[in-house]
Amino acid sequence: MDNVTRPRILVVGAGFAGVGCVRRLERRLSPDEAEITLVTPFAYQLYLPLLPQVASGVLTPQSIALSLRRSSKYRTRIIPGGAIGVDLRSKVCVIRTITDEIVDERYDYIVLAPGSITRTFDIPGLTDHAYGMKTLAEAAYIRDHVITQLDLADASQDPAERASRLQFVVVGGGYAGTETAACLQLLTHNAVKRYPRLDPSLIKWHLIDIAPKLMPELGDKLGRSAQEVLRKRGIEISLGVSIAKAGPEEVTFTDGRVIPTRTLIWTAGVVASPLIGTLGAETVRGRLAVTSQLNLPGQDGVFALGDAAAVPDEVKVATGVEGAVCPPTAQHAMRQAKVAADNVIATLRGQALRPYVHKDLGLVVDLGGTDAVSKPLGIELRGLPAQAVARGYHWGALRTGVAKARVLTNWTLNAVAGDDFVRTGFQTGRAAKLKDFEHTNAYLTPEQVRAHVEGTGTGSG
Repeated sequence: MDNVTRPRILVVGAGFAGVGCVRRLERRLSPDEAEITLVTPFAYQLYLPLLPQVASGVLTPQSIALSLRRSSKYRTRIIPGGAIGVDLRSKVCVIRTITDEIVDERYDYIVLAPGSITRTFDIPGLTDHAYGMKTLAEAAYIRDHVITQLDLADASQDPAERASRLQFVVVGGGYAGTETAACLQLLTHNAVKRYPRLDPSLIKWHLIDIAPKLMPELGDKLGRSAQEVLRKRGIEISLGVSIAKAGPEEVTFTDGRVIPTRTLIWTAGVVASPLIGTLGAETVRGRLAVTSQLNLPGQDGVFALGDAAAVPDEVKVATGVEGAVCPPTAQHAMRQAKVAADNVIATLRGQALRPYVHKDLGLVVDLGGTDAVSKPLGIELRGLPAQAVARGYHWGALRTGVAKARVLTNWTLNAVAGDDFVRTGFQTGRAAKLKDFEHTNAYLTPEQVRAHVEGTGTGSG
């Protein structure tokens, strides 16, 4: 079967879901059965749960960016760019390449795994003055920024400026926000020992969330344990509180407090990629509504999974939780990838599809150092045992032996030698905030997608 007649399988997104699906397709399909193409702006899979450890310097950026071009045995064609629209009727995906060229990619089967973006609200100054924690570049940038604040505070003769540079605000009491605050607080706590002119008591970290509990998924006991660890370190936790407005040198909380700060880190949840909105299909809270077989009802050969898809949680539905969908976690994305790949193959071969069913295996939260809380298989752990489970889970989930070796080496070196607190000068001279990293203004509307496809004649083939 030649390239012209082989079915075309297009996978959008190189996260846990997309890469897992591609690798399974490569293993289970012979080269003459299908042509596989992956659309991603970066030719690596990012191990997102370890981003806070990159921001705090425990891990190097390269250690959690798993190259998709490292092995010559993979046959998937990679298109370096981002999907900005999908025309389901014409089976065309509109892609903006990294050279800013817009191209149309036809497909017979499409797997949508574009992931999620940071959820923001209409808060004055938020996107102009906040930093996110969703990309590798953001994590590396935040580390530079935090160390820079220590350097600038040390150099300043103005007590007010010094105090504002040494206050840090993290919004979001979920896993990302809690781990980010915990890991970065540990970074500044250790770094300030190298700044004899700075008063350690001036360094203040604030963790705030509009919810009444920190990480409610952990349960009351573990949630309180995490709070106790953070408060003992001096992190001020404010619940039932959010941001009213953000400025370049201060942040106003909804309870009226004004915090002088140059560092606002926003981790208050995620929403599905804007690509989903270009399909004109039914959504559930912004996520594409799919069946438990991960396919889009009424559409031939369209599958979706991961953060961008509202996949029915059959385990919870069976217990009477009506309308339950799988949470946007790496654990579900990795397992959905296998089902999605198998169902694409089953569709191609005219076989029956199977549903996605997976019981959550538990939760792990790494608070840095020897602190952690974990709940594997419902067993509550704290301290070193929890840390061993958390790091063991992450290490085991890394896809390649090279990545595992790098991460283990980084952990060992950090434990033995500590941090060098090096400021690399990342993007020096150019302020880069939340709005600059995720490029959310790149996507088309459903009408623009259709007009583009019809205008180029791609949809007529």
